[in-house]
Amino acid sequence: MPLKRVIPCLDVDAGRVVKGTNFVGLRDAGDPVELAERYDAEGADELVFLDITASHERRETIVELARRTADNVFIPFTIGGGIGSVADAQAVLDAGADKVSVNSAALARPELLTELADQFGSQCVVIAIDAKRDVDEEPPTSSPTCAAPAGWFGGTWGVYVKGGRERVPGRDAVAWAREAVERGAGEVLLTSMDRDGTNDGYDLELTRAVADAVPVPVIASGGAGELAHLSAAIAEGGADAVLCASIFHYGQHTVAEAKARLAADGIEVRR
Repeated sequence: MPLKRVIPCLDVDAGRVVKGTNFVGLRDAGDPVELAERYDAEGADELVFLDITASHERRETIVELARRTADNVFIPFTIGGGIGSVADAQAVLDAGADKVSVNSAALARPELLTELADQFGSQCVVIAIDAKRDVDEEPPTSSPTCAAPAGWFGGTWGVYVKGGRERVPGRDAVAWAREAVERGAGEVLLTSMDRDGTNDGYDLELTRAVADAVPVPVIASGGAGELAHLSAAIAEGGADAVLCASIFHYGQHTVAEAKARLAADGIEVRR
C-alpha cells in the first residue's frame, strides 16, 4: 500500500508566505524558502507552493521561487499560480519544480490538462479545485457525470476561482475532478473553502466524494486544526495525502509530530 503523505502548503503573496481564513484575512507567516527548508528537515514528504500574487510578473516570480527552492530543498515540490500554458509549466519545471498545479486556467480551457500531460506526463500535473458547499441546490442527477456524491447532504459543491470570490457556472466539484483526471491530471488538490483556515477539520464528505470518483491520489486541504483531523482525512475521507498550513506555520505542531500521530493511528507513513 502506498505510504500516506504529509504536505505543508505555502501560499505565497509578493514573496512572503501568508495564511487566512476562508481565503481572506491574510497574515504573514514567513519567507517561503526558509519555511521550505524547515519542513524538509522535519521530514515532510512534499511541498506545495501556491503563488497568489496578482501581477504581470507572476511567471518570473514563480520561476525564481522554484529555482530558490530547488537550490535549498531536497524533497519534491509543486508550484501553482500563473500556470496557463505548456510554456509556463516548462519554465517552472526547468527551474526545479517536480509538478505544476493548475486551477482557473484549466477551468477556462480544459484542454490545457491534456496538453500538459502529453508534454510532461500525468505525474507532473495536479488539478487544484477550490470547492464550496451549495446546500440549497437540488441533487445533480440529470446525467451520469453529475451523479449525487456519496453521503448526500442536500446540495452540491460548487467550484470557485479568483481566491474563492467567483463561482464557475455549471461546475460541480466532483464532476470536475472526474473530468480533469480523464483529461490528464495525475493528482487532485482538493480545498474546502468552507473549512480553509478554520481549524475545524477537513470536509470529509467532500474528500470522500472526490476520492471515490477518481482513480488518482487526492490531497485533502482546508481545515486542519489538530492532528486527529489528519488521520480522519485519510481513514474516513479516503485522502492519499493531507495538506497543512497554519498548524505548521505558526508552530502548533511539527511535521514529525503529525507523522507520529498518523503512525499511532495505524496509518503507514514515511518515518
